[in-house]
Amino acid sequence: MNTANSFKLFDDLVSYLDEARSRAHRVLHHFVSGKRPFLLRTDLLDGFQALCESEGGEALQQTPLAEILQMSQEAATDTQWFYLALRPRIGRWRYLRIHLETVEAEEIVVSQFLRFKERLVDVNETPEWTLEVDLEPFSREFFKPRETRSIGRGVEFLNRRLSSRLFEEQGKGQQRVLDFLSMHAYRGQPLMLNGGITRVEDLRRALRSADRLLAGAEADTPWSELARELRSLGFEAGWGANAARIRDTMQLLLDILEAPSPDALETFLSRIPMIFSLAILSPHGWFGQSNVLGRPDTGGQVVYILDQVRALEKEMRQRLNEQGLDIKPSIVVITRLIPEAEGTTCDQRIEAIAGTDYARILRIPFREASGEVVPQWISRFEIWPYLERFALDVERELLAELGGRPDLVIGNYSDGNLVATLLAQRLGVTQCNIAHALEKTKYLYSDLYWRENESQYHFSTQFTADLIAMNTADFIITSTYQEIAGTDESVGQYESYSAFTLPGLYRVVHGIDAFDPKFNIVSQGADPDVYFPAADRERRLVHLYGEIEQLVFGEDTAADIRGALAEPDKPLLFTMARMDRIKNITGLVEWYAESPALREAANLLVISGHVDPQRSNDAEERAQIQHMHDLMDAHGLETQIRWLGKHLDKDLSGELYRVVADRRGAFVQPALFEAFGLTVVEAMSSGLPTFATCFGGPLEIIEDGVSGFHINPNHGEAAAEKMAAFLQRCRKEPAYWDKLSQGSLERVAARYTWKRYAERMMTLSRVYGFWRYVTDLERSETRRYLEMFYALQYRPLASF
Repeated sequence: MNTANSFKLFDDLVSYLDEARSRAHRVLHHFVSGKRPFLLRTDLLDGFQALCESEGGEALQQTPLAEILQMSQEAATDTQWFYLALRPRIGRWRYLRIHLETVEAEEIVVSQFLRFKERLVDVNETPEWTLEVDLEPFSREFFKPRETRSIGRGVEFLNRRLSSRLFEEQGKGQQRVLDFLSMHAYRGQPLMLNGGITRVEDLRRALRSADRLLAGAEADTPWSELARELRSLGFEAGWGANAARIRDTMQLLLDILEAPSPDALETFLSRIPMIFSLAILSPHGWFGQSNVLGRPDTGGQVVYILDQVRALEKEMRQRLNEQGLDIKPSIVVITRLIPEAEGTTCDQRIEAIAGTDYARILRIPFREASGEVVPQWISRFEIWPYLERFALDVERELLAELGGRPDLVIGNYSDGNLVATLLAQRLGVTQCNIAHALEKTKYLYSDLYWRENESQYHFSTQFTADLIAMNTADFIITSTYQEIAGTDESVGQYESYSAFTLPGLYRVVHGIDAFDPKFNIVSQGADPDVYFPAADRERRLVHLYGEIEQLVFGEDTAADIRGALAEPDKPLLFTMARMDRIKNITGLVEWYAESPALREAANLLVISGHVDPQRSNDAEERAQIQHMHDLMDAHGLETQIRWLGKHLDKDLSGELYRVVADRRGAFVQPALFEAFGLTVVEAMSSGLPTFATCFGGPLEIIEDGVSGFHINPNHGEAAAEKMAAFLQRCRKEPAYWDKLSQGSLERVAARYTWKRYAERMMTLSRVYGFWRYVTDLERSETRRYLEMFYALQYRPLASF
């Protein structure tokens, strides 16, 4: 071992193992005796706590071994060795192993740890040589933040570090800015600068002359009245709509040329007319505006994108207006055309997006190698063989639809991000990725046991696509910090791709770095026209009350309804999500069924899936539906649960949140893991107290006890007790419900709105476009490496 690379705690551990061998052996024996090859952090902490509480266990506490176990994320063991993956702090990893016979420790590198895990999975399938993917050498010279608080604030870091670096060599840096400004045009018409300015000194001189001219003009003088004189100085439209705005923008540029500051640079870049058209990729599922939510693979992502598009169009129109440009923005959402549309609009090639003027859905079919169109819906886990051909078809039809290439390509989920990668590389445009949910952290050991899952999930293909798309994106948007880097106790979704192995296929020793400045946290909101407080009586959709009354409190049941509430005056616990294992709807029903206090305090309203399992095309959903029926039968829940296997439109669901609030109920989001939690934001926007999983985005959205409550889906009994205690307290203290309701509204208003989202997204696209142009932020070497990885690994995997 190279002791120069060790850390002090490891040195303390070595001494402790030497001095207290018998105590250390007791700890190791405890873990190994269970004959489990892999142990999670919870297994290690719970097991060690049990030891400490046993006879003589006090001596085990406050030791270097105890500290090592506290920072361990996982362990792997056999009869000879005890391997540990340590996470001393967020995003930073160390690895060590302890020999079980000699009780001696040594530090190891990540590849040794991964190789050991591979051997534990199947010693007979571990080849002598395995491909190792290491992307770290490509970014060694690239600036990255070091502090965990900087994770997810990539654009701030880049502006701080690169703005000063860019202008260290003043002539070169300033010339790059000039070149960047000179390249802007719209359909052949130059913007910002014309050919009259070719040198930095000419630019400075022209800006000073323009400032004198504008100082004498009325602030609201439009560009059209100033255009002739400003054009003679070398300027074109795009600086602003009137004299005041034009002058302010030009002064920002003069300040940057004189002494650049990060804030001034970002403000200036945010004003440059760069983004006129967007392409948004979302291939899988049933993408439409009605009659699709709740279908397999169709939920929050569809709602997210439609709300995103409306917010982005408003922001684009506002910025173009402020820039003084009479240009109409264009947004195209690209998804799959499904001929067997089952009553949806998914068989229509073009569909205008409601609430917008210039946005539409463009649907393009999947094709077999023969060129034949695939007619039926396909699970998101099965679409990989079609995506490369789909990307080529998208390129052709998108260019025709827009009349040229888009200014920004946004990918969604693993499949959309891969198509965005292929499209952005071919067109040479800026690429943004949005994961929504990375499957790798949702399914335990899905990488190690990929073979066992391959026939159903094809994780090897998806994880390979993820790795490629993450590293090719110019910037990545996440909704929460946890999505990137987790917490002090848990690993982030993206962080999980830093090192992993697919035994027998390849191992990743450096995949993605949580500290990469491409990561930016930009949280979405809920549509304010649909999700607003129950107390806002003038906006309430009173004409829907009769329909909601019948849906929720009616006695009639049908093929898509089960249960009729015997005591309709009770408060409602309301949950709404897809019927799959991760969303954990059946878990919530089981908690409710086994809690007499909760059953006494409230009824349960479930909107999820189908009531008839035969109506589902998804095997996992059918299994969950059957489990739901079994629970209702076993616990006699027919008069306490109302289960609607329906897909409600947005207006109806928005008013339903408010009806639940009227009855002093609560919303429950019980998922085993939730990347963000859009329904949580929707419920909170309606003033509905919310209980949500502590795993994923809701941990950040909700301030526990202030704007809602966190629940642990792995401890259902405790979650049920927490909900029952809240409802019981509210019955005695009505003001307590009001306090939580108000806390929910204040939290959403401060952090989760689409206006804030759109403003940030448009600024990020400009800033990253700028840095991509003036530096090697494009990372061309990485792209070439990944092109080879795509051809040699992804293509064969996707040919199933």
